[in-house]
Amino acid sequence: MPQKEKCGSRRTRRREGSRPVTQPTRLRGSATPADPAPHPLDNAVWAALTGPHAALAERVGKAARYSADVGVFAAVEDPADPAAWADLHRLLGPDAAVALPGVRSVPPGWRTSGDVPGVQLVDTALRAEPDPGAVRLGPADVPEILDLVARTRPGPFLPRTVLLGTYLGIRHRGRLIALAGERLRLPGWTEISAVCTDPAHRGRGLATRLVRAVAAGIRERGDTAFLHAAASNTGAVALYESLGFTLRRYTDFRQVRTPGTAAAAGAL
Repeated sequence: MPQKEKCGSRRTRRREGSRPVTQPTRLRGSATPADPAPHPLDNAVWAALTGPHAALAERVGKAARYSADVGVFAAVEDPADPAAWADLHRLLGPDAAVALPGVRSVPPGWRTSGDVPGVQLVDTALRAEPDPGAVRLGPADVPEILDLVARTRPGPFLPRTVLLGTYLGIRHRGRLIALAGERLRLPGWTEISAVCTDPAHRGRGLATRLVRAVAAGIRERGDTAFLHAAASNTGAVALYESLGFTLRRYTDFRQVRTPGTAAAAGAL
């Protein structure tokens, strides 16, 4: 789900649906505005699950999801295709819930809940740089990561989420006090996520340091960083914009639940 860390204050206007913003984003190094045609970031979860993260995915035809202990997200190839929803039903089973970002409507018999209006931002002018005080985190650090995430609530983090990409942390007297890492990875793009700081250590720029450091690794392999945030979290949005991220589009995050019987899949 989107980032929730509070980092300041600034007003962000919500627009209908998840349509691209009026002014096209000018990507780093581009001489012309971004093409308004469909873009991989418009269905980023699908692009990740069928691309660099395919080894961490479960897939049936035109639907895919992350393994349940890796990520909460699922996606369909084309939300307008009934066959894709039938595949998702077969993948998830009856009366099962999953996070399906960016989908405006669901077929009859499906239910939605927990809608969170969000924003998607892309790196256009970020000063990315390694941080000598940041340490790389791995499976052995998961208990500490889960503890920090539980106290700061930046978004979902599961026992094997750390396998999605590089996660960096900052420690104080041996204790993990700040975190940021990579979540969705698709060709040419990598999402920065799980940005959080222990409340007792906020105001020291730790989140900024980690965002820059994670972005440095993303750029090193030739990708562009992007991220999501709750539209209501104006402080976090203001921070990211001040660092060099640009609003690309509005999008919604929601949970969907499949129809309650297996027979319903064939009727879609």
